Amino acid sequence: MGEESRQRSGRGGRHGALAALAEKQHGVVSVRQLQGPLGYTKSSIGRAVAAGRLHRLHHGVYAVGHASLSPYGECLAAVLACGRGALLSHGSAAWLLGLTRYGPTPLAVTAPIRRHPRLLIQLHHSVGLTPKDRQLEKNIPVTAVPQTLLDQAVDLRPDRLQRMLERCEELKLFDLGAVEDLLDRTRGHPGWGRLRRAIALYQAPPFTRSEFERRFFEAVLRSGLPRPATNFVEAGFELDVYWPQYRFAVELDTYATHGTHGAFERDRLRREDLKVAGVEMTQVTDVRFHREPRAVLARVTRLLEDRRR
Repeated sequence: MGEESRQRSGRGGRHGALAALAEKQHGVVSVRQLQGPLGYTKSSIGRAVAAGRLHRLHHGVYAVGHASLSPYGECLAAVLACGRGALLSHGSAAWLLGLTRYGPTPLAVTAPIRRHPRLLIQLHHSVGLTPKDRQLEKNIPVTAVPQTLLDQAVDLRPDRLQRMLERCEELKLFDLGAVEDLLDRTRGHPGWGRLRRAIALYQAPPFTRSEFERRFFEAVLRSGLPRPATNFVEAGFELDVYWPQYRFAVELDTYATHGTHGAFERDRLRREDLKVAGVEMTQVTDVRFHREPRAVLARVTRLLEDRRR
């Protein structure tokens, strides 16, 4: 084989390897990848740009074949532009992980060392990220779910943060132990207190259902409310806490009570049947009573006063 043939063969193999890598990486590559595994030189990169095979996106990052990228390609290009160890983060990570519907602009990236600002990239700096705080999603380096929640807690309203936690739970991504481990390592982070308060809903109270019932009943008596009946049968249903004279009941709930779709549906049908029978009912969860007993009793008191009137 002549020298010219060998060069053409080498270029052909290099182009094929480039196409294969671009396919895995949503159409983008970095100079480091071009000059490393793919064997490009500075001059051959220049020729590829001139020939339209590479299109510059950021300093050191190119689109392969054309510059029209998917949102995933734009995310990976932003990460590659910020160097080794960079991760898609904050609202951009939340979008990639499916925790929010809309991806923010500019794209947010966290890098382990301080870098010059990048056009169209919101650059953050963190030296404390560990392997547990990073993952690959759609072949894009991104902050893991707990770290993403912590970063988002800085700016989200409490109700939006709670909704994001619920979305994590829906997607089977929420790991309370992992979030608590992260919080143990990140005291001082501006989102620390907000995320700590938000996960209180998921932390099991330190008592069983039977103890929950006993404590709630004792709290009702201490509050000065009329003494209720317990486990009272009305309209064919057993009610946890009930004031027959006012036809008002409190259902004491634990998470395990509605662990299946069937239990969830039966609960709603039960409430409808009781309403038809003239019984008003409110629900109190063990988590909420453990977290804010005074607020729970105040609400029950107001509801009972409404029934009195």
